[in-house]
Amino acid sequence: MSFLKPKTHIEKGDVVILYLSVSSMHAIEAVPEIVNKKGETIPHIFQTNYGSLKVENIIGVEYGSRVELSKGWAHVLQPTPELWTQTLPHRTQIIYTPDISMILHQLEVRPGAVVIESGTGSGSLSHYFLRALKPTGHLHTFDFHESRADQARDEFRRHGLADFVTVYHRDVCNLGFTEELDGQADAVFLDLPAPDLAVPHAFKALKLSGGRFCSFSPCIEQSQRCIQELTKLGFNEIVSMEVLQQESVVKTRTLPVIDLEFLKLPKSEETTTTTAANAEESKAPKEVKKYLTSSNPQVLPGHTGFLTFATLPPNIPKV
Repeated sequence: MSFLKPKTHIEKGDVVILYLSVSSMHAIEAVPEIVNKKGETIPHIFQTNYGSLKVENIIGVEYGSRVELSKGWAHVLQPTPELWTQTLPHRTQIIYTPDISMILHQLEVRPGAVVIESGTGSGSLSHYFLRALKPTGHLHTFDFHESRADQARDEFRRHGLADFVTVYHRDVCNLGFTEELDGQADAVFLDLPAPDLAVPHAFKALKLSGGRFCSFSPCIEQSQRCIQELTKLGFNEIVSMEVLQQESVVKTRTLPVIDLEFLKLPKSEETTTTTAANAEESKAPKEVKKYLTSSNPQVLPGHTGFLTFATLPPNIPKV
């Protein structure tokens, strides 16, 4: 029940983020015992780079607390979609926070909205959708791979989110989003190899009052074909973009101060004055000033994917 609402203390069955450092975090389930590969029930001992943790000892501990490991210590945190994205078990390639933030903003996801997502994959984006939709909205998420759909359904249940999401095992490119969802969605999101095949089904699923559409594609050709289908069906405000997160490196630099007084003198006096000034300068310590500067890092982020957004205007006939 970790994702349902804010909590103060760890309860049995919670998903807990064991935080060692920014680059080392683990999601663990707060249960005292687990079943090993031999089918035997054994104490739940979690191994880290800083030693082992007896998971039973964290049940009842306050979230945010520091816990002792056999060779060091860590912090126990309540999971958020951001932390879950960094620690979840990967069933597919996932979408990360820079793209997700733009998707949520452009699709205008809010409490009470109905959102359709395909495919579910590892559920990274799904958890962000659910946080934004609760407590009165609903997510309908589709995956063509049956075992992935089953895993996602079980994961949402264990996280306490089952009341806000319905998981479907279905090929939406060929079969659509089911007749029950025709005209029900405020927004549709696609993460598919051939999104253009699902655009007509997204058109049918969006409300008669209109709605927002987004497709994530790693290749520009996929995005181009998607845009062609969107245009045919009467979508407008079509835009395709790439979101790159770039760090700004801020640091203090120390620079020497250049004496430009000689520029104020007539040329006849310039040579004599400059020679004398250079002699004095060699004896005296150089004046320096400190400046706060900002620059881009040497290595820039690489390509993730293209986000194609569009708006379906209201009252377009759906034949």
